[in-house]
Amino acid sequence: MFRIYKHISLLLIIISLFSQVALAAPVVTPVKPVKESQSVSMQVTQPIVQNIRYRQTAEKTRIVFDVTALPQYTATLTEKPDQLIIDFFGSIASVAVPKIQFDNQAITNLQISEIESNKQRVVIDLKAPVEYKIFTLSSPNRIVVDILNNRDQKYEEQIAPGVKYTSLSRTTDAGPISAYIVEMTPGADYKIKPVLSNEKIAGLQRVQSMVEHNHGIVGINASYFALSGEILGLLKMNGQIISTSEVDRTVFGMLPDGKVVMDSVAYSAMVTLLDGRSVVITGVNHERGQDDLILYNPYYNSMTGTNTFGSEYTIRDGKVTDITHGNVSIPTDGVVLAAHGTMEKALADLKVGDAVTITETLGEAWDKAIYAIGAGPRLVKNNKLFLTGKEETFPSDITRGRAPRTAVGVTKEGHILLVVVDGRQDHSIGMTLSELAAFMQEWGAVDAMNFDGGGSSEMVVNGAVVNKPSDGRERLVGDALIIAPTT
Repeated sequence: MFRIYKHISLLLIIISLFSQVALAAPVVTPVKPVKESQSVSMQVTQPIVQNIRYRQTAEKTRIVFDVTALPQYTATLTEKPDQLIIDFFGSIASVAVPKIQFDNQAITNLQISEIESNKQRVVIDLKAPVEYKIFTLSSPNRIVVDILNNRDQKYEEQIAPGVKYTSLSRTTDAGPISAYIVEMTPGADYKIKPVLSNEKIAGLQRVQSMVEHNHGIVGINASYFALSGEILGLLKMNGQIISTSEVDRTVFGMLPDGKVVMDSVAYSAMVTLLDGRSVVITGVNHERGQDDLILYNPYYNSMTGTNTFGSEYTIRDGKVTDITHGNVSIPTDGVVLAAHGTMEKALADLKVGDAVTITETLGEAWDKAIYAIGAGPRLVKNNKLFLTGKEETFPSDITRGRAPRTAVGVTKEGHILLVVVDGRQDHSIGMTLSELAAFMQEWGAVDAMNFDGGGSSEMVVNGAVVNKPSDGRERLVGDALIIAPTT
């Protein structure tokens, strides 16, 4: 009897041990999304990838790996290049990757390779940063990767009191978009203002250099410009008109009380002679053309650069001090009137010593503006989409199609928005003017206008170029709009 009880006891001990082992066996459960360089372990042996398949919807792209068992893996999301890298651990057999045509906004390519004898790597090339989820299913065994579409990836930074920077990556039905937004609350610490390349009209300069030279913390490209550096639009700085436009176009400006204004603005000027006659001034700081009367002030350059087919009248303290033909020095304490054709004939009686009166106006409201910077077309007016490309006679290369874009807007609270959108690149296809207008509204703009775009579109924050100019480098431009300390 004792021997029987002894054998029964041994049997019970053995049964107990087997029960504990069974309870310790691994249980396959769904895996939460894996964060960067964080792995989830599955205690299995010799998992084999048998097939790779995918399915796309408006919300996501789902990639499914059919496996014989669930392996250990790690998932890492990288930037520059934007990739989702998944490493499978264990004795995984190689499979031929099916040729997948990804026709969505998130993925460009998928590759799988054996990087070690017991590790295979899946590299998913992305068009932009994304959100993703990874989880497992059993019966049959599958590893599922969801790349989520139509999600914004945002990075926000308060770069100064009242100045916030945001970078945004977004997938849309048309393709990926990367945008860069600075929102400024007007206050005593910082001001927004236009600056000239090299502090004069002639010549061009990088936005980054202009921001640095003027001790700015933020800067974007602004006006359209010619290769000579001439500003193709209205520009007023420090209360003085620096450049004019042949066409009345949208202008962004600021009044002495800090109020932002935006409207279509017309320039009007004339010189009045001793006999009471008035002659129209046709422009400021532009190349003198046929039948022109151009006013050159010290913001242009040291010389007018004019040819000998006209007359240049140097004016100081309201009097003609010199008359010459061709390239002439622009006095720091005066201006030069350069006349050609009919305008030269109208001023033919002027002599050295004669008194003249020069009057310029942008209209009562804009004459008070501290600065004004023109470009266009208008995007938003009184919180409604208001595209004026046709009315402002812009060519089709600006009004049509997708492109890198730069814009400025103001919210109902008076906050100023500076916006740059990358374009013509894999990570960002750019925006149409209509999309840009809607985007400005989305960010709260009740009034907004377009600036020069294309390869000129650029934003500098804290000394660094934060966007990716489509030229692959910074373009030399004529001016910039910057945010700088008030002191």
